Amino acid sequence: MPASQNSAASLPLILVGGGGHCQSCIDVIESTGQFEIKAIVDRAENLGRQVSGYDIEYTDCDLPELISQYHNVLVCLGQIKTPEPRKNLFKKLAELGGNFVSPVSPAAHVSPHACLGKGSIVMHYALLNAGVQVGFGCIINSRALLEHGAKTGDFCHVSTGAIINGNSTVGSGCFIGSGAIIAQGINIGQNAIVAAGSIVLADVPPGYTVYGIWK
Repeated sequence: MPASQNSAASLPLILVGGGGHCQSCIDVIESTGQFEIKAIVDRAENLGRQVSGYDIEYTDCDLPELISQYHNVLVCLGQIKTPEPRKNLFKKLAELGGNFVSPVSPAAHVSPHACLGKGSIVMHYALLNAGVQVGFGCIINSRALLEHGAKTGDFCHVSTGAIINGNSTVGSGCFIGSGAIIAQGINIGQNAIVAAGSIVLADVPPGYTVYGIWK
């Protein structure tokens, strides 16, 4: 375990999911100086692997004991095509009594007039402006921009460099791809996917996948 994580004042933290997204989460977590990573939980076939210098030593079977001991959890499973695996994990961890933390990179800016849901993470150089509301269990990825009054529902992933302009609403379970631009005042229906680089100029119905220029 990196020495920088051994502060007595840090909150103990369990990470659930040990893939590529976990690497990015660890980088944010370490940069905050607020947490001490106590365990990474993943599938049995990944036991013994390392993620950013931390050993994967636990599986889902260990979660009741880990949560009883350390309480604080962060879901580090990524989300692109569907939010269901993340939603199922959150449900299981909530039933076990996990306390969901919401790490924010010190390189990001979250307005004091914005609202960030529990279990969400804000990554490096993301910007959440005044009046922004981010739901429960969301990923706001590196360099994403949510302008004034923008809202996301629960379990959304706003990917790298995506822009959600002012007073737009993104429904629960959506994926907004890298570099996508959502015009001002647009409504994205729940479980929709906006492909990378898309420009959205009109509302998107629930469950739709949109590419290119949507108008």
